Amino acid sequence: MTPTLASAPLTVDIIEEAIANLPIQGRLILRLLLLQYLDVTQDEILFMVADRPDPRCVSGKKPVTTMTQESIKAMVDRRDEYRRRARLRRERTWLQCVALEHLIKTASAFAARASVLLSDRGVSSETIAALSAQARTAVPSTTLRILEQQWEKDEIGAEEYLKHRLVVELQTQLRFVERFRKRLALAERERRTSDSTTLQDHEIGHIWGIPAGTLAARKVKFLSQYLLATQARCSDSPANGSAAVPSPEMWQATLRALSQTQIERSIATYDGLEGTETALIEKLGAYALIGIPESTETKFWNSLVYGASSNAVHTETTRTLFGLQRLVSIQKDLDTSNAALDEELLKRSMPTPKAGDLPSPAQESGQGELTDFQRHILHNFIGEDVSGRSSDKW
Repeated sequence: MTPTLASAPLTVDIIEEAIANLPIQGRLILRLLLLQYLDVTQDEILFMVADRPDPRCVSGKKPVTTMTQESIKAMVDRRDEYRRRARLRRERTWLQCVALEHLIKTASAFAARASVLLSDRGVSSETIAALSAQARTAVPSTTLRILEQQWEKDEIGAEEYLKHRLVVELQTQLRFVERFRKRLALAERERRTSDSTTLQDHEIGHIWGIPAGTLAARKVKFLSQYLLATQARCSDSPANGSAAVPSPEMWQATLRALSQTQIERSIATYDGLEGTETALIEKLGAYALIGIPESTETKFWNSLVYGASSNAVHTETTRTLFGLQRLVSIQKDLDTSNAALDEELLKRSMPTPKAGDLPSPAQESGQGELTDFQRHILHNFIGEDVSGRSSDKW
C-alpha cells in the first residue's frame, strides 16, 4: 500500500511531541539517534543505567543493585562525549560556511573597487575585462619582481607602478573568489551531510550498554512508531494502525526540520595556534581583509578548520573552534565601505620608498639635561644611591 504523504509541514514541536508520547525506551532511541539536536534527560540516564545488563551476570549470580554513582557518571560522560562531537561537527561546518560567504563578499568587493580605481586612471573597460579573464593563469610573483626591479632602476613612474600593482590586486582577488567558492561548495555539502548524520548503532550501544540485537529490535520498533505518529499528525486523513505504512520521507523531513534549529555555540579556548593569541588575532584581521599571501592561505585555513597547526596530528579533543569563531567575529565588525576598500587597495599598491626618498631622521629634542626623576632611575640601574655615592653592594 502506498504510504500517505504528509500534507502539512513537519515542525520541531510536532517532532518533540511525537517523541514525548513514546515509551521511555522509544524516547531514548530517538533522542540518542538525534543527539546533536535533542538532549537525554537525567531520568532517562538513570533508566539506561538500570536497563543495561550487568557483565557480572555471566558468573551465574546477579548482583542486588547496579545503580552506583560510578556507573551513572560513566554513562553521563559517554553521553556528553558523543554529544560534544556531534554538535562541534555541526557548529564547525556552519562556521565554515559563514566565514567563506564573508570572504567571497570581501574578495568580490576588492576586485570591484580595483576595477573602479583602474578605470579612474584611464584603463579601458575592455582592458580590465581582458585582465580579469587572465586572472586564473597570471603569475603574480614574476610580475611583482619585474615591477620592483623597474621601480628601483627608475624605469617606471609612481603612477604607472600603481596601475600595474592594482592589476595584480585585481587578479589576486579574483583568484581568491574562485578558490573560496569552490571551498564553500565543499563546506555546504559537508554541512548537509553533518545535518543528516545520526548516531550509529555501535555508538548508541556504547552509551547505553545493551546488546546489538536488542538495540536493533528496539530501533526498528520505535522508529516505526515515531514515523507513523508524525505521519498521522501531518496528514489530513490519518490512516488506521493496521493499514498504515511508515514513510521514509518523514525521517528526512525530521532531519530537515531539526537542522533549521539554532546552533548551540560552544565556548572555545585558545589552543596555541600561531604561537600567541595576539599573533593569531592579527593574522585573522589580515585574513578577513584578504591580506595574506596566496601560498600560505590554504595552510592557514586548514589550521582554522582543524583547530591546530596543519602539520600536527589531529585528534578529536584538539579540534577547537577558537580560530573560526574569532574570524567570524572579526568579519562582522569589518568596514567594507568603498572608501575603506579603496584606502586598503591604495596602501597595498603604493611603491616602496627608495633609499634617497626617505626623510632624514630629525634630531630629538630634550637630550641636554636630565630631569631629577630620570637621574634617579639611572642611579637605581647603576647601583648608586640618591646622594650620589657609589654603592658598595657589588
